[in-house]
Amino acid sequence: MAENAVGGVVRGGSPDHRRWWWRVRLTDRPDGRPVSGPTTGAARRALVDADSVAALRRLLAEPAAATPTRQLVVRVRRWRPPTAGWSGRLGPVPGLRRHRVRLPRGGGNARLSVDLAEPVPLHDLLTAALAVLAPVRPLPRPASADVAAVGVAPGWLPVDANHSVTGALTTNPEIRGYDVVLAPDAATLAAPSDLVGVAVTAGGTGARVANRQPLVLIDSAVANPVGRGRRYGPTEPTGVLEFLPGDPVPGWQVRPAESVPAPADPAPVGADSPAAGAVPVARGGLAGAPLSGDQLAAIRRFTHLICPDVPAVAPAAEATLLAQLAATGAVLRVPQLPPAVADRLAEPLLAVLHSDLPGVGADPLEWEIRSVRQRSAALRGHAAAFAAGDVTADTFPALAAPPSVSAVLVTRRPEYLPDVVRQLAGQTYPELEIVLCLHGIELTADLRARLGECGRPIQIFSAPAGFSFGEVMGAATARARGSLVTKVDDDDVYGPEHIWDLVLAREYSGAMLVGKAAEFVVLQMLGVTVRRAAVPPEAYGAPVAGGTMLMARGDLEAVGGWRPVPRSVDRGLMDRVLRAGGLIYRTHPLGYLYERRAAGHTWDAGLDYFLRRGGQQWDGVPRHPEFGTSPVGLPEVTAR
Repeated sequence: MAENAVGGVVRGGSPDHRRWWWRVRLTDRPDGRPVSGPTTGAARRALVDADSVAALRRLLAEPAAATPTRQLVVRVRRWRPPTAGWSGRLGPVPGLRRHRVRLPRGGGNARLSVDLAEPVPLHDLLTAALAVLAPVRPLPRPASADVAAVGVAPGWLPVDANHSVTGALTTNPEIRGYDVVLAPDAATLAAPSDLVGVAVTAGGTGARVANRQPLVLIDSAVANPVGRGRRYGPTEPTGVLEFLPGDPVPGWQVRPAESVPAPADPAPVGADSPAAGAVPVARGGLAGAPLSGDQLAAIRRFTHLICPDVPAVAPAAEATLLAQLAATGAVLRVPQLPPAVADRLAEPLLAVLHSDLPGVGADPLEWEIRSVRQRSAALRGHAAAFAAGDVTADTFPALAAPPSVSAVLVTRRPEYLPDVVRQLAGQTYPELEIVLCLHGIELTADLRARLGECGRPIQIFSAPAGFSFGEVMGAATARARGSLVTKVDDDDVYGPEHIWDLVLAREYSGAMLVGKAAEFVVLQMLGVTVRRAAVPPEAYGAPVAGGTMLMARGDLEAVGGWRPVPRSVDRGLMDRVLRAGGLIYRTHPLGYLYERRAAGHTWDAGLDYFLRRGGQQWDGVPRHPEFGTSPVGLPEVTAR
């Protein structure tokens, strides 16, 4: 029996058999035919056989995802746990009778089976099943919209229990049936105003409202920098992005810049494919679909991508591809963009794509900064979790803002407060409050007044000196109003993008706790900053620096909050997260300087600990806007 690259096959020897057995085979190849559903409109039993989690996600954006079924078996042939000891859990499923999960310890063939009392759309079952196989943790918000897609969900729609697929709009006399309805054409959206809050014309490349310019949207759970290491510079692998003619659908490919021209019909190459040792080449059609697993595996082998020409044959799909590639963190250079493509990209991303690459003799840090700026601009401007709110802002203006963050700062040292509060006030993140706890100290009236004028909402309160550090952190967290809470240390340095970095990482990683490594260490006794390359960035696994930890307040309280200990409160919280089955994720280290002074630290490992794996060094601190250490008039300090 032949199988499509992405296709559905009904198995059984008779028409009656077809009603209860339906098989879908999903591969990472992006050139297969669309998946078809059972001819009866329902399947008593369905088997979804996928090469990877990325391939499984693609089924959510197929019409067959609306097919109801009572029994589902999901097999993922090349499943990889995001980290050792991964503990995925089935999401909510109505009428669940039983389920079984088999996840091989080191990866391989994963299997999940679900039996239900009544049929449920395949989209809803896959949404629950994905939480077993991969991190799925939407950003916390005090208010959000239910989103319903008519017929098929766009590929950029994030996996969320409040996102569903419906064959036809139905009326609920008790409450408005739908907050946001997505449909491929305006005719489908005709509905009474009391049935739908806002109707949006949406397709594979994005969405639009009324007469606005269409907004390109991407799924950051697919296009993201996870696994992007710290190898940057002009000598690192470089790829060329080329757009290809096609009939009826044009395409694209990425090939090595130094190699001979790519083969006429290269096979996709991925980390798990038999041809993984061959020249890495990615190829696909220009349909605006999310990148496949094989495409991502090949693209992540390149540190830089050069795109000499964008034809504007399919402007929306071309813009979608560029946004996805930019979000992976590969340094992308696009010197010229036709207006039809440029108009669909966010201004900050355009500015980065047009900017020159660092020179041949430039510090590799400059290349790394270019990558971080680019991925941040792509995610903030096009990831559906952040940008989709702009589509419905006219109807739901309060829902367009990113989740609020509370920066919790506990101190015994009032002399450090002006600097750290200034750094927090200078954050580019819009929804930020400061919770300042004075641990056994009081402020002068003058300093209290200065802090109150920082330009951010700030709460200042005192805790008795006899309270342990963990107890004081709990008291401060109890006063936090943000949906997300981040710990800040009074003696570290935070660049202006630091909070945005953490929120973005929380969204695309799906981890319970995110942070940065203490990679840039200021050794005040020696007057130098040393970069310690001890742990890889953009990776799952503990630890992260305590002064960078960010969690949802609900998750923090659900694992038990802070331990009432005098020291190592950071380690105590990370241990609780791991025991609860949560993931810890390290994003890139830029924008955070970990300071070591002669005294005053609750943990003191000695200077040798920080110099042991030291690499690049700077006199003083690295003077760069990313670290908030390059004010006007202050000379740059070159690396040693």
